[in-house]
Amino acid sequence: MRLDKFLADVGLGSRKEVKQLIKKNLVKVNGSLAKDGKIQVNEKTDVITFDEEPLVYQRFFYYMLHKPQGVISATEDKRDETVLDLLADTDFRDDLFPVGRLDKDTEGLLLLTNDGQLAHQLLSPKKHVDKEYFAKIEGVVTEEDIRCFKKGFPLSNGEMVKPSQLFIESVDEVKQCSTIRLIIQEGKFHQVKRMFEAVDKKVTYLKRLRMGSLVLDERLELGEYRQLTDAELNSLKPE
Repeated sequence: MRLDKFLADVGLGSRKEVKQLIKKNLVKVNGSLAKDGKIQVNEKTDVITFDEEPLVYQRFFYYMLHKPQGVISATEDKRDETVLDLLADTDFRDDLFPVGRLDKDTEGLLLLTNDGQLAHQLLSPKKHVDKEYFAKIEGVVTEEDIRCFKKGFPLSNGEMVKPSQLFIESVDEVKQCSTIRLIIQEGKFHQVKRMFEAVDKKVTYLKRLRMGSLVLDERLELGEYRQLTDAELNSLKPE
């Protein structure tokens, strides 16, 4: 690949910015100063250094984030803190983005990556990727609700939701509240909240537990993140 692409991929800046680094004699290839970003390098065998520090090539990055409430699923925002603001300076990259959205007041699993192809695999409705949530509900969830969710039904605006799997974890008849797990394969705006509103109930707490084969690492505190393991990444990618 071209040297300027290598340098951009490892996070030193845009193609234009890394050319300036080369002009400042900060980049070496196999011990020799690089003079042109267009030269071809082998990312596996060539030794490429920036300011005398060796660079290890990595094109794609994958982080599992335990998203807290109050943070929005966006790459930038002028008012609110974003999920990318939670990354350490050493991990931040301009090309990272959240795969799908979690509402501002929703917690749980969020994948951050710069791999657009994987994001498409996880988000495309045609791929039927499960998204599992835990929720606290104001109201008593019933077997009738389970049957309704299993068939699919219209939301208050008439928009149809596809069949989903609803599981009752607990019910408190006195306090008139419930805890549930829900598995859906769509990602409509405020979908889980709107689904329960359609059956005259209210979501008071929502947390995503799983996306496809990727399960939230409960050892991560709210706001913490880690890189995906090789096993997790391999399980997400299609055969």
